[in-house]
Amino acid sequence: MPDSERIAELRPAYREELARGTGRFFLPPRTDCPWCLGPGLRRKLRTTDLIQGKPGEFVLDECTGCGHVFQNPRLSQDGLDFYYRDFYDGLGAETTAKMFEGSGSRKRFRASARALRRLARPRRWLDVGTSLGHFCATAREELPDTAFDGLDLGEGVELAAKEGRIEQAYRGLFTELAQGMAGRYDVVSMFHYLEHTPDPHGELVAAHAALAPGGHLLIEVPDPESLSGRLLGRYWLPWFQPQHLNMIPRRNLCRRLRSLGFTVVVAERRDAHIPADLVCAAWFLFDRLLPRDDAPWRAGRPGRGARAARVALVWAALPFLLAVYGLDRLLNPLVRRGRFANAYRVIARRDG
Repeated sequence: MPDSERIAELRPAYREELARGTGRFFLPPRTDCPWCLGPGLRRKLRTTDLIQGKPGEFVLDECTGCGHVFQNPRLSQDGLDFYYRDFYDGLGAETTAKMFEGSGSRKRFRASARALRRLARPRRWLDVGTSLGHFCATAREELPDTAFDGLDLGEGVELAAKEGRIEQAYRGLFTELAQGMAGRYDVVSMFHYLEHTPDPHGELVAAHAALAPGGHLLIEVPDPESLSGRLLGRYWLPWFQPQHLNMIPRRNLCRRLRSLGFTVVVAERRDAHIPADLVCAAWFLFDRLLPRDDAPWRAGRPGRGARAARVALVWAALPFLLAVYGLDRLLNPLVRRGRFANAYRVIARRDG
C-alpha cells in the first residue's frame, strides 16, 4: 500500500485521539530529581517533536546537585504509546531498518562487540531494547559462537527472531522479565536504551539479576554533558524529545553501577560518538522553513503545490546538507576524543 493511502487510513484514529487533547499524555511534574532525589532543579530547555512533528511541547530539567537531565513533566503510558507509534514500527519501520542497516551503525556495532570480546568470550548475550535485532546480527560476525537473544516492547523483536537476527525474542518490560532470566546471560547490552526508560535504576537492577557472576553489562547512552548539546541547544539530536526521558552523566552511571555490585572496567566516549550533530541540527533548522509533509497526525493532506514545493526545496538544499554531513565526518577524529562527543560507553562486570 502506498504511504499516502496508509496515512489516510490512520488519520481518523489520530484525529480522534488528538481531539481529547495532549494534556493526558503527561504525568504531574516532579519537584525533585528522579536520580538523586535532590530538590534543586533548573530548566534545561523547552522544545517540540523535531523528528516526527507530532503535536506537543516538552521540557527538560537539570538537577543542580548531580547533573541528571530528565523530561519534566514526563510522558504517561498513554503519551509513550502515542509518541512511539509509527516510529520504530508501522509507518516508520522501513526508515528505522535503513538506519540500523547503514554503514555507520554497523561500524559502531562492530566496535562495541570487539570491545566486549577483548574482555570475555560470552556464550549467551541479551540485547535489551533490540528493536529489529540489527546489533545482534552484526555482533555475531565478531562473535560467531555466541547465542544472541533480544528484548523489546515493540513487534520488531518478534520480527528479528523470525528473520534469524536473534535466537529468542522477549517482548515486554525488562524489569518484569529479568527475574525469570536469573544468571542466564554472560552479557547484557543496552544500546541507546536506558535514556528511553522511566526508571533507569530499575533497569540496572534487572541487568544485575539477568547476568551470571562475572558477566558484563555494556551500555551506550547520549552524554548530557556534551559541549555539542550546549552549543546546538534544542537542535542537538540526542535530546531526542519526546522519547528520551532520562539523560545520565557518566559519573552518575558509574557510581550507581558500583553501588549495585558492578566493577566498571571501561568508561569512554571515543567509539560511542555518532558523527551527525551538525547535519541533524542543520536539517531541523531547515525543516522549520518547509511546507509540512503528510502525516496521519496532521489535520489533512497538504495540497499538491505544498508537496511539490517541499520536494523542490529539499532537493535544492541537498548539496548544503551533504556538505555539513561531510564536515561532521571531517571533524569526527577530533570531536570523538573530547568533550564534544555526543555519547559514551560503559562496560561493567557483575561482581561475586
